[in-house]
Amino acid sequence: MWPCGGRRQRRFGGVALLLLVLWLLARRFNWSELVPLRLWGRTLGLQTEHSQFLLEGMPFRIFGGSVHYFRVPREYWEDRMLKMKACGLNTLTTYVPWNLHEQTRGKFDFSENLDLEAFLSLAAKNGLWVILRPGPYICSEWDLGGLPSWLLQDPEMQLRTTYKGFTEAVDAYFDHLMPIVVPLQYKRGGPIIAVQVENEYGSYAKDPNYMAYVKRALLSRGIVELLMTSDNKNGLSFGLVEGALATVNFQKLEPGVLKYLDTVQRDQPKMVMEYWTGWFDNWGGPHYVFDADEMVNTVASILKLGASINLYMFHGGTNFGFMNGALKTDEYKSDVTSYDYDAVLTEAGDYTSKFFKLRQLFSTIIGQPLPLPPMIESKASYGAILLHQYISLWDVLPSLVQPIKSEFPVNMENLQLNDSSGQSYGYVLYETVIFGGGHLHSRDHVRDRAQVFVNTMYVGELDYNTVELSLPEGQGFRQLRLLVENRGRVNYGLALNEQRKGLIGDIFLNKTPLRNFKIYSLEMKPDFLKRAGKKELCSSMVTTLAATGKLDLRKHCTFLAPGYRKGAMRSSFLRSALQDGSYSLSTYLTWEGPNMWTDESFFPMFGSS
Repeated sequence: MWPCGGRRQRRFGGVALLLLVLWLLARRFNWSELVPLRLWGRTLGLQTEHSQFLLEGMPFRIFGGSVHYFRVPREYWEDRMLKMKACGLNTLTTYVPWNLHEQTRGKFDFSENLDLEAFLSLAAKNGLWVILRPGPYICSEWDLGGLPSWLLQDPEMQLRTTYKGFTEAVDAYFDHLMPIVVPLQYKRGGPIIAVQVENEYGSYAKDPNYMAYVKRALLSRGIVELLMTSDNKNGLSFGLVEGALATVNFQKLEPGVLKYLDTVQRDQPKMVMEYWTGWFDNWGGPHYVFDADEMVNTVASILKLGASINLYMFHGGTNFGFMNGALKTDEYKSDVTSYDYDAVLTEAGDYTSKFFKLRQLFSTIIGQPLPLPPMIESKASYGAILLHQYISLWDVLPSLVQPIKSEFPVNMENLQLNDSSGQSYGYVLYETVIFGGGHLHSRDHVRDRAQVFVNTMYVGELDYNTVELSLPEGQGFRQLRLLVENRGRVNYGLALNEQRKGLIGDIFLNKTPLRNFKIYSLEMKPDFLKRAGKKELCSSMVTTLAATGKLDLRKHCTFLAPGYRKGAMRSSFLRSALQDGSYSLSTYLTWEGPNMWTDESFFPMFGSS
């Protein structure tokens, strides 16, 4: 038998050991010091217990922010994460865009700026947990809500349902995506603490079996962390799936909106998956601005009610290339290239008043010093760029693109291109022969806007609002050319299945449908623009396909000033590759407004200089 003093020493030692373990656990879940080496030996993950979250059995609140890796140049990923930490956030949320990772059916890309594994690993390195939102549909003001356009080749396609053609494509995609995601889950030592099942399905809700299918697709491929759904208040009850925590999205904290969660799931923690810190912009409209004080006061009210929160967006970034989405309610409205969103950080990653107000709020709640905000990167103002050379579309077209011949118009997605995946973005030129002039009528078959030429003379445009046009009379046979622009596929609402682009049906001249087309694909992909750039440049500008200018970006990055008035450019982010001084303009330019096209068709393009 041990003497009493020995028992007291052992009891003291046991208490000391318990305190040490608790201290270590507290440090381990002090997300401000989270690093991969502290992630070992975990088994419980994120759980729900009555009205609170538990992480490895300890009370936990999600202070999240959305940053999308595909909207931010890879060089700036870590900068945005450090700013999240400095603001007081502990969790990063991101969507996964299927239409970037599988642009061509069966060919998958997770490299460079699409390196999801690197992005999530960097989040872990910088002390951030992750809520992953892999879709397959993501909305996000992104073309077709992140769904690949080649799905629309099937005339019977029913997106976001258990239609066989859709689920087979989702299964093939998840077979490639989930092996990247699974090792990065919390229980495997990674940062992913939760995974969202689809996105805002309650606002679509066309198939009662669909959400259960997506859930099975995740679980069967090794997802073991907490599942969540995300809907606005009106869609909450229609977007539920058994075994997933329902969360809500909003900007205005309406009375009872969080209590409403109790009516669809009782005795569960409350979370606002998307608290909208701003809003997106449409072409031709004003830049949306959401008052910083109102935003921060609403965040404080949400937190006071005991809910967890995710700021959508913490940093919006840019819809590079042609990836902007659109809305179709009473009328079609395409989104702008900038995804500034009036978020906590600007499109350029700079601080706003929202950042500092939120930092003060979260610091008070956390009760410990936050990391100092990183220094902002210097920007340079380069002024106007003179476009001093051009390439005429009509001069180079025959040698640049081989046309597809068809008796009937063919929509963009069904053109036999890209390993039978069709054309996703850019422009399509439809060319046919007419005799004389008369009354041209689109029957609303133009998606989304067509510039109309007789030979090389511009005569007008057709779009959703303008469906008829008078063609001038002339002698003999002439070429009728319709240059059709895809301005972005609708990303939200019930019209997803109707998002085919180009000419989606017959065009009529004097009540007779036009036939025998030459169809030119103008995708504006890098290889296309490189071919255009090799053509002989001229010194004036008429019907321009590509243009060059000189700009030295070796020392600074910059952003094109976003113009939110009519007449604004459709491009925003411009960056330099620091090693060789080359640069690229990540999207094309176009001008919006009633005088958008006068007597020319203009496609500027930039390259290294």
